[in-house]
Amino acid sequence: MSVKNPGIDLDLEWVSKARVNTQAVLKRAQQVQGRKVAKKQWQAAWLLKAVTCIDLTTLSGDDTPSNVHRLCMKASQPVRRDLLKNMDMHDKGITTAAVCVYPSRVADAVKSLKAANSSLPVASVATGFPAGQTPLKTRLDEVRMAVQDGATEIDIVINRTLALTGQWAALYDEVRQFREVCGEAHMKTILAVGELGTFTNVYKASLVSMMAGSDFIKTSTGKESVNATYPVAIVMVRAIRDYYLRTGHKVGFKPAGGIRTAQEALVWLVLMKEELGDDWLTPTLFRLGASSLLADIERQIYHYVTGCYAAYYELPMA
Repeated sequence: MSVKNPGIDLDLEWVSKARVNTQAVLKRAQQVQGRKVAKKQWQAAWLLKAVTCIDLTTLSGDDTPSNVHRLCMKASQPVRRDLLKNMDMHDKGITTAAVCVYPSRVADAVKSLKAANSSLPVASVATGFPAGQTPLKTRLDEVRMAVQDGATEIDIVINRTLALTGQWAALYDEVRQFREVCGEAHMKTILAVGELGTFTNVYKASLVSMMAGSDFIKTSTGKESVNATYPVAIVMVRAIRDYYLRTGHKVGFKPAGGIRTAQEALVWLVLMKEELGDDWLTPTLFRLGASSLLADIERQIYHYVTGCYAAYYELPMA
């Protein structure tokens, strides 16, 4: 990743004036979902593009060094080599964008990737994920630990209480502190949109997070009842566009939670292309947070190459 957002001073006037037209957002989301997606070789090409934007994730209570190792191997070789060879894509260095794990599993992931001679980044959730309700000092320490263990990307969670009660200056200060302890690591800020109440709150939280120096804004932890939805995404990507037009700084976008099918991945790519343009169709500015999505994409690629669908045992799982 190369794009860094230095942030700006908190502009409370900009935040307080923000309003979102709910009906317009819902109408636009319907349009996006109704788009016809590419077929045949064009679809295969878009699906490979989607693979390169996936943060392959495991965030389970039963994570072990061995299943993190398996995840890292899958991230390094996400699509079966014979399928890529058939498409003449075997030598294009196709990997996922990163692997994403809990802080206590960062060292395992770094070790596995190093042993495999892979330069894939390791991302870690931190700051009291998923609820963000632990004391600030504990959350800052968690970021430090993940960075020390080798994480080069940190997915932080905002304190939803501050957003729900309109304490934007306090939210800005917290995110700014996380930004400082991240050091050189890229910081993705999770808004947990399912718990923010309104589109206007989502827009304001997006703005404040970007002002505080977030390199990415991310929809969800994947643990809320509502995760990545198209209406919320439209609100967030338009905040990204507004921020870019005003400051010249590009901020990335990461939908996460509930994205499971190849078809959905294509819709997300179309949304990014239409709302933000081709610059945002790379892993430096777009990520898909997913654990099971890759399996379905690989099935679709298998179907494109062979004309039939694979049995589950034919494709190695992450």
